[in-house]
Amino acid sequence: MKIKLLILASLSLLFTACTPGPESPKGFSLPEGDAEAGKLVFVAYQCLACHSLKGLDDSKTESQLPKKVFLGGDVNTTKTYGELVTSIINPSHKIALGYKREGYIDQAGQSRMRNYNDLMTVTELVDLVAFLQPQYNLKPFNRSNYPHYFP
Repeated sequence: MKIKLLILASLSLLFTACTPGPESPKGFSLPEGDAEAGKLVFVAYQCLACHSLKGLDDSKTESQLPKKVFLGGDVNTTKTYGELVTSIINPSHKIALGYKREGYIDQAGQSRMRNYNDLMTVTELVDLVAFLQPQYNLKPFNRSNYPHYFP
């Protein structure tokens, strides 16, 4: 009887411990965006001043950084919708190691990316993410170029 009670108590603790709190992203979803409109947002907000993206000519845009931050291309982990939204609305949330040097961050260690939260509409945000997400191509990490032989 004690064992059954212990198992029941453990299971109830397990299930209540997994209950998402008020900070959980569970249930968060933005409407579907329009990639073509997102491309127009990317250009209109002059993202090419700090970023480069394959297929877009940035030669007429003066760079605001020592070297532009490349977006898209081959990656070894999926760029999720949530990661892209977060990168736009809170660019200091996660700064890649290669950009934690002078010119890319301010004195306080925050991203120099301009805050567009009071300028960009939600529609523009979801369109921009719809445009950016397919620019990334998932290529799983390959530890070695040597062939593997299994007897």
